[in-house]
Amino acid sequence: MKVQYLKAKRREKRKLHVRSKINGTAERPRLTVFKSLGHIYVQIINDVDGKTIASASTIDKDLRNSLKEGMTKTAKSELVGKTIAKRALEANITRVAFDRNGYIYHGRVKALADAARQGGLEF
Repeated sequence: MKVQYLKAKRREKRKLHVRSKINGTAERPRLTVFKSLGHIYVQIINDVDGKTIASASTIDKDLRNSLKEGMTKTAKSELVGKTIAKRALEANITRVAFDRNGYIYHGRVKALADAARQGGLEF
């Protein structure tokens, strides 16, 4: 089997394990992360109502102007973390449940989480 296929299957297994324990509510919504090779996306979701409360990514119009040429992906992730924290506070959300979506808590995911914590989110 291809290595890429096996990695995707392992991530999917980790994702399902994490999601079985984390559920977003109105008081404490779920902050979920998705990363591709070039971009990172984050959403705050209320699973009870099935609504996305806030979102941010490296392809947002607001963030595209702040991204500089030659910025590392980790630096871009920090910027997205600060942005999601600001948008969450505007929506009166201070506590979230962090869903790493099967990704290892390292590198870009860790940078995003740390920046969101510095921005005022509690998880």
